[in-house]
Amino acid sequence: MQFSPETWLWLIIGIVSISYLAGQILDYLNLKAMRPHIPEEIAAFYNNEKYVKSQAYHREVARFSFISSGFSFLLSIAMLLLGGFGWVDALLRTFTVNNLVLPLVFFGLLGVASDLISLPFQWYGTFVIEEKYGFNKTTLKTFLADKMKGYLLGGVIGGALLLALLYLIQWLGPDFWIWFAALAAVFILLMNIFYTSLILPMFNKLTPLADGELKTAIEEFSRKINFPITNIFVIDGSKRSNKANAFFSGIGKRKKIVLYDTLIANQSTEELVAVLAHEVGHYKKKHIIWGYVLSVFQIAFTLFILSRMVFNENLSLALGGQQLAIHLNLIA
Repeated sequence: MQFSPETWLWLIIGIVSISYLAGQILDYLNLKAMRPHIPEEIAAFYNNEKYVKSQAYHREVARFSFISSGFSFLLSIAMLLLGGFGWVDALLRTFTVNNLVLPLVFFGLLGVASDLISLPFQWYGTFVIEEKYGFNKTTLKTFLADKMKGYLLGGVIGGALLLALLYLIQWLGPDFWIWFAALAAVFILLMNIFYTSLILPMFNKLTPLADGELKTAIEEFSRKINFPITNIFVIDGSKRSNKANAFFSGIGKRKKIVLYDTLIANQSTEELVAVLAHEVGHYKKKHIIWGYVLSVFQIAFTLFILSRMVFNENLSLALGGQQLAIHLNLIA
């Protein structure tokens, strides 16, 4: 059955609306479920003043999220109803009609415009809400530098992946999804392996954990539970926030443990090992592997659906285009 452009448009708007409303309802239910008082079972382990402050912080973040996501939703609906994506396509066609260059410029322009529009929300979240609750350590210089680095990474990595996708679509037709799914699987695997070594250092400084009580405790715990590690690093998370975290990266026997300096500054050695034990739990339960498998499956399924729609001219017309445009169908 062949849908008309109008039918496709309202179908897309319906899917976008249902997805948005479902997410907002779930967030609202989570917000309503927050307890104003510490449960008696764990009251001995929490400072009540800090607990109340934590609840207030999460409520404010959730409410601000309703505003920012609502704005994004309305903007998306406006772009769909007014044919905004088709208008951008027509505008760019006055400069180039190359089947590879046009989509790259199209998504690059949309990406930068979307980020700039959301900039006030990002600014308020960082420099007002996070600052209000004593978390923010980000300076204006760091904020802007992160933006520029993000654009660079998005342009290089995102552009290369998009170029590969477009080339495969034009070369293989509907069968492109098999090969791009394989490419995506390899890319995700490499990112899991090399993220800490190649990407993270662009934004943060990683230094080896110094010899001492903490390093000894971590190494002894790792040997005890047969958790393979090659390096233990400290990341300067305090340059952006007072929040603390820890994670490990790598697949197979080459694991790297990364501890935030804020975590080390505020927790005892025993508590830090307990935090690490939580991360190791993901490894023992094979969450990383299962997450990888599910991600690849989701990508392959999405690409398969895309392969059945990517050459549908009515989809391009539904988004305001004047002719078949692969990049408009990618949006659809």
